Amino acid sequence: MKRSLLALTLMAALPFTASAAEGISYNYIEGGYAATNTDGGDADGWALAGSGAIAPNFHIFGNFSKQEIDDTNIDFDQYRVGIGYNHELNSKVDLLTRVAYEKFDAGAGADFDGYSVEAGVRGAMAPSFEGYALAGYEDGSDYDGDFYGRLGATVKFNKTWGINGDVKFADGDTQWFVGPRITF
Repeated sequence: MKRSLLALTLMAALPFTASAAEGISYNYIEGGYAATNTDGGDADGWALAGSGAIAPNFHIFGNFSKQEIDDTNIDFDQYRVGIGYNHELNSKVDLLTRVAYEKFDAGAGADFDGYSVEAGVRGAMAPSFEGYALAGYEDGSDYDGDFYGRLGATVKFNKTWGINGDVKFADGDTQWFVGPRITF
C-alpha cells in the first residue's frame, strides 16, 4: 500500500518537475521608490522586495514599503509575504502563481490584515529584458475583496544588475515601484 501511494505521488508530481524558464531567476533583492495614487489622495516613499527559490518550482517572496501621504504627517507601512509556484510553459515563459499574506498599518487603529492570490506569466523577451503580467484578487477582514492587475518589467544591465518597474492597477488606486534589482 505504501509503495503504491509513493508511486502515485511521484507520477502526479512529474508534470511539475520543470524549473524556471531560461533567463529567469527567482533569486533577487530590489529597493527603490514606491508611490500610491488613490481617489482620496496620493502617497510616496521607499520600498524593499525580494524573492528566493526554495525548490526548482517554488519560491518565497516579500515586499515592504513605507510611504507618507502627501500634504500630511501621516505615514503607513505596507507589506506582504508569500509563496509562489512557477511552471515552464516554454523555454522563455513561466506560468506564475502566488499566494500572500498582506498587512497595511497606518497607526491609530488603521491596521488591516488580508491575503492575495495572483496568476499570470513571466517571460524573458530578450537577453536583457523580461516582463510579467498577473491578474490577482485581494481580500481581508476589514476591507472588501478587489480584483487587480499587475504589470512589470526588468531591464538587465548584466547578469547581476538591472532596473525593475512594477505597476498594480486596482479599483480606485494605482501602486507603482521603480528601482535597482540585484539578481543572484
